[in-house]
Amino acid sequence: MSSQRHLPTYDELPNFKDFSGCAWEVWGKDDQLGTINLLTDEVVKEASKEIKTGKAVCLNWPIQFPNRPAFGRIPPTHKVIFKADRGAINDDILHINTQSGSQWDGLKHFGLLKHGVFYQGTPASFFKTGEIRIPDPTNVDPELIKFGIHNWAQHGICGRGVLLDMVKFYSDANGGRLPYDPMSTHAVPAPDLIACAQKEGIAFRQGDILLMRVGFMQRFYGGTQDERDEIADKPETLDNHFAAVASDQPALERWPPPASTGHLHQTILGLWGMPIGEFFDLEALAKQCDETGRYTFFFSSWPLNVLGGVASPPNAAVR
Repeated sequence: MSSQRHLPTYDELPNFKDFSGCAWEVWGKDDQLGTINLLTDEVVKEASKEIKTGKAVCLNWPIQFPNRPAFGRIPPTHKVIFKADRGAINDDILHINTQSGSQWDGLKHFGLLKHGVFYQGTPASFFKTGEIRIPDPTNVDPELIKFGIHNWAQHGICGRGVLLDMVKFYSDANGGRLPYDPMSTHAVPAPDLIACAQKEGIAFRQGDILLMRVGFMQRFYGGTQDERDEIADKPETLDNHFAAVASDQPALERWPPPASTGHLHQTILGLWGMPIGEFFDLEALAKQCDETGRYTFFFSSWPLNVLGGVASPPNAAVR
């Protein structure tokens, strides 16, 4: 589009100490949106043209799953309360870690570990931890909620979504079988992602929301309960200027990461300010894309509007 802002390529970005590709201040020194800035009104309006049938597909795993979350996070609990004295009224209470299941990782989640800084070079010591109460909505300390998930919640994560169905890509090339176990550590090389996009007929646009189906959900449903519970014990870059990236995997990146390269979360969240989506349920979407032969769509996600929040269930769907 003619009004698109020119953005630096990865190689044009400066270094931060031993990290290359630092995008701090690309959107200004006070920016709290990161790559969500790419989802302008014009970009969203253009993306709405992807709506062809009106059929909606939910991308959220039920909040109860997985029963044993990864990385030592608490399992979700759901309590239904019957108010017997009122005759016919129920309430319910949810208690979750916002990163136990389908999720967006926010800008406060992961920084540059050995340097102790988050997006925009913000020191880890800057953020208040523990229980945070904000009693007065007319008197909110902006420093208290800086880089919170509410920034994306109030903006919305809406635009053109693209699905790279790596399960189909690899299975088609290997007699219907995946050449790896999605519950084990496996790298997906960038050339394979590009080859998959070409096979699906996708030409990336600035501001696309990239979804990658690598097979975890399919494997999870096909595994035993013991295999499902084992995930609790487990601890590429493209110059396309994506607005966000998500997959059906527990950590998006290869986990555990190779010692030589470190955590990709550091670059995506800490240097670029890009949302990372994990545990997205892409099974129904993959089926629809296969049936229609279309791997682009209108994507809509509205995270929880938690002032100063670290992460959130995505509340995502496509049309």
